[in-house]
This record gives sequence, structure tokens and C-alpha cells, in this order.
Amino acid sequence: MATKKILSKLFMASVLTSAMLTSVNAASKEKKYVIATASTGGTYYPVGVGIATIASIKLAKKHKMTFSAITSAGSGENVDMLNKGEVNFAILQGLFGSMAWQGKDKYEGKAKKNLRSITMLWQNVEQFTVRSSIAKTGNIMDLKNLYGERFSIGGRSSGSRVSAETILKSLDIDYKKMNIQYLGYTPSSTALQDGKVKGMNTPSGPPTSAVTNVFASMGNDKIKVLNFSNSDLAKITKNYPVWTPFTIKAGTYPGQVKDINTIAQPNLLVVTKDTPNETVYLLTKTIYENLPFLNSVHKATKAMALNKAIAGLPMPLHPGAAKFYKEQGITIPALLMVK
Repeated sequence: MATKKILSKLFMASVLTSAMLTSVNAASKEKKYVIATASTGGTYYPVGVGIATIASIKLAKKHKMTFSAITSAGSGENVDMLNKGEVNFAILQGLFGSMAWQGKDKYEGKAKKNLRSITMLWQNVEQFTVRSSIAKTGNIMDLKNLYGERFSIGGRSSGSRVSAETILKSLDIDYKKMNIQYLGYTPSSTALQDGKVKGMNTPSGPPTSAVTNVFASMGNDKIKVLNFSNSDLAKITKNYPVWTPFTIKAGTYPGQVKDINTIAQPNLLVVTKDTPNETVYLLTKTIYENLPFLNSVHKATKAMALNKAIAGLPMPLHPGAAKFYKEQGITIPALLMVK
């Protein structure tokens, strides 16, 4: 409910800002940019709306730039839209960004070398939530109990689906034996509450509204978010070393009395290489000068910090972002500079 109120306020702020700036921009052509996020029940969308809102407020009057955030099926569709020029910016999972840049997995022979990094954002925490009847041990290997059962793995073109498939393959869990449903976060949450699926995959920055709603509706005794062991993590990171241990502290969700020991990978904001340097520079600067605002939009952004901005980026920085970081005294590794 809190997230809905914040999004409502941000939407109204965007509408009011646009209205106030209409006359200001009449004499000068406004440059409009679009940020692709994911479904409304996760973290990408509210944070994307937050970034678009603060950037428009700060940059519209003086620089004639406005930003808007749109929903999408997630990282997969975001890469496609960036490639087609349908959007200018997008939030991606670290795994998906790495695959796209390197030309691995679904991008074999089709590396997306037009992509550039802007910043790391927050960690995308793996949250495999199942009914308690499935969680015999509470470990991720309990997903084998879903063989023959309906499981929502994420949207067809989402990074959620790709990360889940990568994780399950690494653990020899045959997801093809499940009755896979391709639902976004909010539909997954609704389906789990209604008994239409017995588990869902919703990687995101906690607290995730889709998971919060399930805990609030069903109770801690009816559902479980599965844990990962150190040996599970070792198997998963063998091919893609982007995940690290992550603890979802007790109390993060309604009625959650124990810590959840899961894993997480980084998320990043990316852009196409042909986006003007000034645009990327000003957006990057605006983000880091207004972190308190983003923190108020979603708790996941509290993990953001200037000294973490370029950690683990899977592709080179856009020159506009690199300029800002250099001004802040950050040393940029050669592998992140465009050759």
C-alpha cells in the first residue's frame, strides 16, 4: 500500500511538473527520454518512476529535458527496446547485461555492443516463494517438489525468467518438469494467493510488494521464501559469478520471524551509446545529488552510493557517466572505458 501511495504521488508530481513546464518549453524544443523498467509489482518500476520524476523536475526548465518511465516485461524486452531505439535508458539485471554484452546464451552471436553502463543501482535479491507444502526443508532444492505443479517463473521476456533458469540449471533442477507460468510480479502474487500457482519467482530489492502482499494475505505459516546454502551458491556462480550471499532480515515482510538466507546479483542502469554525453552526464549527476529522494521512493535504493557506482559493471561506461565519476575523484578501470 505504501508503494502504491508513493507511485501515486510521483505520478501526480510528474503530471504537475509537465503542466507547469508546458509554457516554458513552448519556445524551445523539449528533449524527451524514456526509461524502460519492468512490471509494477517489483522494484524496477517504482525506482524508474522516481528517477524519471526527479530528473524531469531538475532538468526540464534549464536543460529542456524530460524523462518518463514505462513498464515492460523486464530485462529481455528492455534490451530489445534499446536495440530498436524504442527507449533510451533501461534497468537491467547484472546477469542479463553480462549475457547481452558478451553475446552469451540467448545472445550467442548477437552481442549488444551498443549498450553502455551508467551506474550500478541496488542488488536484485532472489526470492523464490512457495507454499509451505512445497517447502519440505526450506532450501532452494525444494523446488523439485514443484514437478508437475504450476510455478510462475516470470514474464517470457524478463530477466527474472533468465536468472531463474540459469540458477535452476546450475542446481540440476529441471524446471521443464514444472507447469511453468509466465506471469509478471503482481499477477504471480495474485495467482499464488488464489491457489492458481504453488510458487513464484520475484527477484527484486526487498521489500518487494508482490512478496509483501503474499505474506500479508497468506501468513508466514502458509508460504516460505527458500534459502540458499554456500554449496548452492558455488554451483550457481561457476558459470556466471555475479551472485553473492544476501540476508533478508526478519521483519522485512509481515509476520516474517526468521532471516532468509538467499543470494543476490546487481542491477544496473544502461543507455545506448548514441545518447548525447550531456544527457547522460546530467542524469547521472542528478541521481547522485538526489539520493534521499530516491530513498523515499523505495528502500532498495538505500544501497546506492557513489563509491559503489561502478562496482561490477558488465559493460563499459557511457562517456557522460564517466565524466561525472572522474569529477568526483573516482578512478575508472580501463576495462570500463570505451576504446
